[in-house]
Order: sequence, then C-alpha cells, then structure tokens
Amino acid sequence: MGDIPVGHKIIVGFNPQPGLIDSIRSALPGEDLEIVTATDDEALAQALPGADILLGLRLNPDLMPLASSLRWIQTISAGVEKLVSPALVDSDIVITNASGAHAPQISEHILAMLLAFARNLPTAYRAQLNADWDYDTIAGGSFELEGKTLGIIGLGDLGDAVAVKARAFGLDILAVRNRPTAKPAYVDEIFLPAQLPELLSRSDFVVDTLPLTPNTRHMLGAAEFSAMRDTAFFFNAGRGGTVDQEALIFALQSGAIAGAGIDVTDPEPLPPESPLWKMTNVIITPHTSGYSPRVRERFARIFLDNLARFHAGEPLANVVNAAAGY
Repeated sequence: MGDIPVGHKIIVGFNPQPGLIDSIRSALPGEDLEIVTATDDEALAQALPGADILLGLRLNPDLMPLASSLRWIQTISAGVEKLVSPALVDSDIVITNASGAHAPQISEHILAMLLAFARNLPTAYRAQLNADWDYDTIAGGSFELEGKTLGIIGLGDLGDAVAVKARAFGLDILAVRNRPTAKPAYVDEIFLPAQLPELLSRSDFVVDTLPLTPNTRHMLGAAEFSAMRDTAFFFNAGRGGTVDQEALIFALQSGAIAGAGIDVTDPEPLPPESPLWKMTNVIITPHTSGYSPRVRERFARIFLDNLARFHAGEPLANVVNAAAGY
C-alpha cells in the first residue's frame, strides 16, 4: 500500500450501527482518527477532501474530483455494481468488498426455498389458509433431495457455502467457475463457463450466485432455461440482472422448468403487474436473503481487519478487480 500516514480520515457512508465508531477507534488506539458520517451526496462532497478511507456502498462519479486523497473503499456488500464507474476504475483507489459476511444466511435462504419445494410447502400453506386437509395433493407433490444433483453457477464464497450445506442433504454438487482450479472436496465436478449447458442439463436444481458485471448480465436466458430439465428448479440469490427475466417467466409459464425461488429481480422492487407474483410454482422474497442479526458483526470484523492491514501498509483482504466488476 506504500507509505501510510499516521492519521486517517474515515468516511462512513451510512448510519453506523451502535458501537461501530468506537470499534474503529479501538482498532487503532492512540492514532489520530477523524471519522465522519456522510449518508448522501451533499454530505459526502463536504467530507471527501482529505479523506483516505470510505466505508460505504456508493461513490457518485461526479464526486471523484473531490476524492484526490481517497486510497481505499470498503463496501458493505459483496457486489460492487453500484459503486464501480469508469473514473473509479481509472483511479488508484483500492476497493474491497464484504465477501463472506453474507454467505451463511444467503446459503440457508437458498436451501430453505429448495426444501420448501421438496416438501411441497407452498401448496401446503395455501391449503392451510383454506382449512383444507389435502393429503393427496400435498404428499403427491413432495420429493426427497438425497441422490439428486445441484448445479451452482458461480463458486465463490456464497457458492461454496451453498455446496457445503447442500452436500449434507446427500446432493451431488456440480459447479461452474471462471478459472480451472483444484476441485474442493465438497464438489463433485467443476465446469468452465463454456460448459454451462452440460451443467444445466444434468442438474435437478440450479443456483445462480453470480455477481452482476457486463459479462454476466442476462447470462441466463432462453437458451439456458431450455437446456434445463422440465423437472428442474431454478434459484437466484445473486443479482437479478444476471437473468433475462422475461425468459424466466416464459420458462415457468411453458413448463420448461418446474419452478423458481427468487430473492433478486430486475428491476427491484418487482413491479406489481409481474406475472411472477401469481405463479404457484414460484417463491419470491424481497432481497432479504442477505439479512441476519449477525451480518453487521461479520461485516465489522472484515472492515476492522482490513483497517489494521491498511494502517500497517499490508495487502488488504477481499480486493475487488474493479475493471472486471468483482
């Protein structure tokens, strides 16, 4: 990181949780720290001069001329599509994300949706609302997970967490990864992106954990849903823009796939007129999979660890390739 000044001016770009500011000061005891909260562009414009650290989610490109002292941005999410701009890519500012803070709860959310379909809980809930003891319909639509195949598109921290938990249910795990690397013990086969059609055709469940980048936008469209089995279920807790939503709707309406569990949509919020709302083979949650009472605790650990590294001039963890978008 080069020569680091003794003091730091840190901008917190959101309303900090109780104790965060004190934790920042405790991480660098005795150091001269100026910590400013700036939750909108006007406040950020006033705070940026002289600041070397930004803790937040966004930096308006129009404010880049004021960020001449900025050296590091720590985001509060794994995705950086709302932050990265051409001006930021061209700068020397290091970006780190919160990868790892959300994987435990998002992976549980995905498995909850998968189990809900396996045990036909959406049908059971609708029957419950009508006081209908519909044993034949509910039992007849249930199935087991053991021995089936789960395909994961994007084997990062979140994909890893899904794989580990799914493996415990006896599922065979296939995964697409950008680069050829050693296969983890909890994954049966690794595929490169060009082999995605094979993974889709062999999977009973497909999980999309991709970040949104220019290369992943609408990566899953009509051809990909056509490659899936008509008994397969699709799950997305990555980014809504990685899916051609009209193609997903058609696949669900036409029976090309059996169902979908979606926590992210494009756009968000999902418009009330979207056909997805009324489909009985769809589970929708409003981008809540990343929430947990413990997520702020994990995020704080990531930031405080990186703050100590930054102050010591050591390499940071979770560095983002701004040009690639992840």
